[in-house]
Amino acid sequence: MKKSIKQKREERECINEVKIKVANIRKQALQEQFSEWILDPKGMIPLVVIQNVLHEFFQNPDFQLEACCKQLDIADSMGPRLNKMEFTEYISSYIADFKSETFEKFLKHLCHCADEFREIIKTDMRRQMFAELFLCCDRGKVGFLGRQRTLALLETFYDQSSKMLRSLLRNPRQWPFIEFEEIDLPEFWGDMDNQKHIYEDFDKVLLEINALLSEKHASKTQSKLLETPEDQHKHDEYTESTPPEQQRGTTAEQEPNRISTKEQEQDKESTGKKELYREIVTKQTHTGSTPEQGSSRELITEQRRHSDSVTEQGPPQRVSSSKQGVHMESTAEQGRHRESIAAQGPHRGSISEQESHRESVTEQEPHKGSRAEQEPSGEIIPEKQQDIDSTLQSGRGSIFRESRKTRESASFEHTEILPQEKRTQEQIYEEELFVSPELQEEVPISRRKYHLSETTKKEVQKDPSCEKSQKIEGKSWSGELLTCNWNMDYIKCEEEEQANLLYSSSRFTDLHAIIRNIQSYKEVKGGSAFNGVSFNLLQFVQLLETFVGEDAPLSVSETLTSFFKRGYVETKEEKISGLEQIRHNASRVRRELLLEALFQKWDSDGSGFLDLNEVDELLYTYKEGMEKESMKKAKLHIQFPKPHPGQEVRMSSKQFQKYIQLVVSELRGNEDHVLETVVEFLMNSLERSPTENLRNCARRKWLYRIQHAAETSGVSLEPVYTETFKALTQDAESHGNKKISAHISLLEENRLLPDRGNVLLRNVASTLDDAPFVLNRVLYRDMKGISFTVVDEGKPIHVPQVQHHGNVFFWNNSIKKSDQNGSFLALPLQDAYMRVFGVMAVDTLRDPQKINIFVPHEIRFYQGVTNVFSTAYHYVHSREHILHVVITGIAWLCEITSDITTITTYFIEPGPKQDSDYVLRNMMVTRHLGLTKIHRNPPIIFRKTCIFRDFLFKCTDTSEVILASVCGENHIVIPLRERTGKALGVLDFNIGRNKMLLYREFKDLQKMIKVVQAACYEILGEISGEIKKNYILEIENVGEVQRAGILFFRIMLQELQESLQLLTSLDFVSLLLYDYHPSVEPTYLPDTKSQEVEANTKLVHDILLAVILFIHPELELSSDFGNWDKCKMYVNRHFVTNICAFDPTARHVEVNLKLIGEYIRDHSRIEVWKFGNSVIEYLYHWAHICLTLMELSKKTSSAIAPPLPSKTDSYVYAKMPKGSLPGKC
Repeated sequence: MKKSIKQKREERECINEVKIKVANIRKQALQEQFSEWILDPKGMIPLVVIQNVLHEFFQNPDFQLEACCKQLDIADSMGPRLNKMEFTEYISSYIADFKSETFEKFLKHLCHCADEFREIIKTDMRRQMFAELFLCCDRGKVGFLGRQRTLALLETFYDQSSKMLRSLLRNPRQWPFIEFEEIDLPEFWGDMDNQKHIYEDFDKVLLEINALLSEKHASKTQSKLLETPEDQHKHDEYTESTPPEQQRGTTAEQEPNRISTKEQEQDKESTGKKELYREIVTKQTHTGSTPEQGSSRELITEQRRHSDSVTEQGPPQRVSSSKQGVHMESTAEQGRHRESIAAQGPHRGSISEQESHRESVTEQEPHKGSRAEQEPSGEIIPEKQQDIDSTLQSGRGSIFRESRKTRESASFEHTEILPQEKRTQEQIYEEELFVSPELQEEVPISRRKYHLSETTKKEVQKDPSCEKSQKIEGKSWSGELLTCNWNMDYIKCEEEEQANLLYSSSRFTDLHAIIRNIQSYKEVKGGSAFNGVSFNLLQFVQLLETFVGEDAPLSVSETLTSFFKRGYVETKEEKISGLEQIRHNASRVRRELLLEALFQKWDSDGSGFLDLNEVDELLYTYKEGMEKESMKKAKLHIQFPKPHPGQEVRMSSKQFQKYIQLVVSELRGNEDHVLETVVEFLMNSLERSPTENLRNCARRKWLYRIQHAAETSGVSLEPVYTETFKALTQDAESHGNKKISAHISLLEENRLLPDRGNVLLRNVASTLDDAPFVLNRVLYRDMKGISFTVVDEGKPIHVPQVQHHGNVFFWNNSIKKSDQNGSFLALPLQDAYMRVFGVMAVDTLRDPQKINIFVPHEIRFYQGVTNVFSTAYHYVHSREHILHVVITGIAWLCEITSDITTITTYFIEPGPKQDSDYVLRNMMVTRHLGLTKIHRNPPIIFRKTCIFRDFLFKCTDTSEVILASVCGENHIVIPLRERTGKALGVLDFNIGRNKMLLYREFKDLQKMIKVVQAACYEILGEISGEIKKNYILEIENVGEVQRAGILFFRIMLQELQESLQLLTSLDFVSLLLYDYHPSVEPTYLPDTKSQEVEANTKLVHDILLAVILFIHPELELSSDFGNWDKCKMYVNRHFVTNICAFDPTARHVEVNLKLIGEYIRDHSRIEVWKFGNSVIEYLYHWAHICLTLMELSKKTSSAIAPPLPSKTDSYVYAKMPKGSLPGKC
């Protein structure tokens, strides 16, 4: 036994020694890793940064360490810091139990995060630079800058930049810099010009990259297959005798989809592509080559020759780059194309001199070649494009049209890049970027640092001379991230400022407490609204950051800043207009605050409405009735709601505010002064006891919690039901001394038993005691009860003593009749259009007192509860419908694109604390297969956990599109906006390691976003009552859930119909001329050309036939079917009219879906895109949408189901039917 104990003790000691040794080795590794980080002046790292590193690692599902996240109490500020020893000890406390493999992965994660943190600091420096620029340009201190003037300056800077620099910058003439409302429908839906990509020549460069990779792969495969020298010799002879164009023919014609089978191959392939992308972009700027550059440059040159020849054979509107070079030299022609920079002609004329200056500089460096020779061949930009752009501005919205006029009339006499600065920007930057290895590491294209080989990383780690610099492009870090909390510091909250001014005014002392409550009960705090006219500081900084991109060095941002300081000049009228707008906004906010506080003081019972007669009675006593006649005129300009029974006209808070402002407008004097005088008079005339004020305050708090529950529910009604019943029971106990029961029933269509009425009431929620007897029970019209009377009349019904009524239905049959004592109150639930959608019932049957009647102030409060519940209910359903639309849009997009890895949908919610920042809810995630995972309890994301992924909050702060790169993966982050312009959610498109989507996929993404945003506006407008519901298709009358499920396709259908109506007869005539007869075709045509003509003819015929079969299904049984000469006669002057009037969901429509599907689905999305005809593009999408809607209308119950999980599920998967949507290839 002693021996056994001794042996175990020795084993434990041995294990402890090993553990200590492992812990020491790990600490040593962490200490070495500490030098990888950029440190503050004291040699320390912010604690919150390291906590974010741990949080990111623990959140990785591959390691199953989510439980460790709960132990992390992430700091709220950058204050706490860690030195080397504290860094080691802090991390060691969390990773002590890690296995060796996990620890190695964690070390790699630390290295990546160290690099990311360097980028974060660089971004922070850039943003500080742009913030100072904003404050410099905002000379009137109004808090905003003109949007169109800003965009025009960016366009000028972009045009004057070098070819190489433009490959890093984003094109400011394209989305997301311009809004969808600024793009005409023909340009939006039918423009397939690859030159309009956000990155210049992106598709062309990517095509060359894929061709090079294909050739390399083919050569490797061939070398393996050719075993004997004879085979190799034959292969060499064949290669020499075959022109390069023919070798690349098939590769160049193929769509450059990046597809591989293994993750390692994907990484290698993406690395190779980005290196090649760098080389090709460099080659387009520097045509010269050194012997060290090898044959790869020659191969690129050959490919560029081929691509240039292809370009010359392209569409007639595209102009060769040589013409573009002449175009750049001619400032007079530029003046004709763009009026906004006409005044700058003499300055632009000096570009040729600058070119010669650059030429002389490059002569000193022979390896760079001649700049004058390379410039024409590298640029392929249509000469007529500016003319086309100027003619496509007529159809824009009113706001964007006026802004565009301002932008075109802006004068930029002093916005040219001076010769010395031009040299700094182009020559010095090019030298550093393509010669200096240090800058190559610091300024990668597409995050080059994440694609270093493992051997390279090891060499860097072993070599002490390769330690990372503590400076970023020669600049030291101050130790602070000044732009970390900009949303709280720089978003000007006019409401808070005006509230503080009112607090200091002794005139409105009685309203101070109410105003404080209003401010504390505000919804989401923070975030800027996009208005299409101006930018605030955050939006301006974000726009410039998006323009410059993450790969450009800080010197480019400095050049842009100095350029803006000279170029942004406001006129005196603009300054006065800005100050007037600030004054107007402040006045509006102050009015709204005063009138809302007055309304709440008047409505002391929290009913949510005021009686018009009561308001008039008090108003007419103003100035002893001397203004009575003037006040009556206000009623001529407002439409009041319909009178309730008893001639009572109820006004909501918004209607009350509008009415008082109209009354004030009829009185003499300054409106602001008069309004404050009227408010002061009404406030002093209202007499409220301290008991009423306390009761009012308590009830407002309970009502607020109902709405707050909806906003923080993660799109669930359960918290709303819970808070509603809490408000009822707490008020009954505190202000009525009652014990109540309550339940909520909603109207449903009666499909199972229509003889018992068209609709039924289903009990969906109840207080806990009554749940076994009430929940999920159904009330029909032929049953006893007063609920349907409430539905029909739209007013509350109070039964003081149910035992004496005789028409009250008791859900609990176990109660004896002698015990059925108490009061019963049924209240209608009404939407924004005053339509009843349910009933809320409250009773005192469980109260021990035999007689306990609801008094008037209780009934009015219960009406207020129904009012707030209705708002909360529709708030949740609006978000549910938006999710449904997003799922539909994502399904459509995933079927026609291949380069989107994941799509994550977030909603914005108020923070958990009253004054805290807002948070994001991760509602659902869609993988590359189009399968969407929807969370029942969506995870909450805080800003403080997103130091490395702050692009989500940048998007919601500014309501602008963000292009970001994190850990080697690129993201396109797009806001979903409310009708006010603020962001309500975010769509995060992860495109993996690709720098950007191909132009075709980029345009399809824009189409999806535009339609989803239009659907959001429509849903939110209908629920708030701002717009009336518009039922276009027959299927929309089936139900709200079904309508949300097809809304995406309906709006897309309408857009395509509008686009088709803009076409002329000549557009269709050119298609009808497509015909192919092999017997009569000339024999001198090459086989490939003949095959192309045949394929194009088949495409045109098939799509036109499919559309004709929708409109004329009888053609299938006709003898004309199969004869193209007779079928094309159906494409007449009524063709477009019939298309626009066609409802694919109508019951009378009967078409052969299988036959139409065969015509349409034989042709891929890529084939239609390459054909390049806008009419075929429209009809192709129109036919697919009609097929989809027809299939959905046949199975509405199964195909269009609510997208949220049930109570028993933690998540659910959703996916649209696949057969109806267009394919990728």
